[in-house]
Amino acid sequence: MRVLVVEDFEILARTLGAGLRREGFAVDVVLDGAVALEHLAVTGYDVVVLDRDLPAVHGDDVCRRIASDHPSCRVLMLTAASTVRQRVEGLGLGADDYLPKPFDFAELVARVRALGRRPGSGLPPILSQGDLVLDPNTRVATRGGRRLTLTPKEFAVLEYLLSSAERVVPAEELLEHVWDEAADPFTTAVKTTIKRLRTKLGEPPVILTVRGGGYRVGST
Repeated sequence: MRVLVVEDFEILARTLGAGLRREGFAVDVVLDGAVALEHLAVTGYDVVVLDRDLPAVHGDDVCRRIASDHPSCRVLMLTAASTVRQRVEGLGLGADDYLPKPFDFAELVARVRALGRRPGSGLPPILSQGDLVLDPNTRVATRGGRRLTLTPKEFAVLEYLLSSAERVVPAEELLEHVWDEAADPFTTAVKTTIKRLRTKLGEPPVILTVRGGGYRVGST
């Protein structure tokens, strides 16, 4: 899942970015509303974690732009204000969820995951292919009843491939959605992660390489 964190308090912004990456998200971090809009113009984000009080372009205006120009993108609005009226205002701007500061990081992670699976994404609560089963809620993947020990990045790649419903996914698309903007476009990270995943998944192969196309899950 690709996430954009927009928060002007740099220490908090970097902390959120690092924490979400540890949870397996691909995260970009920006510090003002104007840069956020620039990122949104070129990258398809699944969720934006948006502080309301931003410099350059206010968070309210960023939220309105996301709602009008990127309707498939979900917005989790952060604010130090916590009254019901202010929450209603934020949701009225087009935000999908609202989290008052200070907040527990585990709650933020849970809300980001939930937003990524909101109705409209078309994703079932459980993803499967044959005897391979992945539960995004519990972050557990099994094959043939055997629990798989996956790194957050391996889990994210497998989740993305399974959610693509046997569609061929180019390596470039995986790099865009599972890694963040710091990833080298010429890196072998995708190929290396797929190789590790295949080893852990075992036989028969479930991740197939389509020559000149990319990867898909399914049977040969």
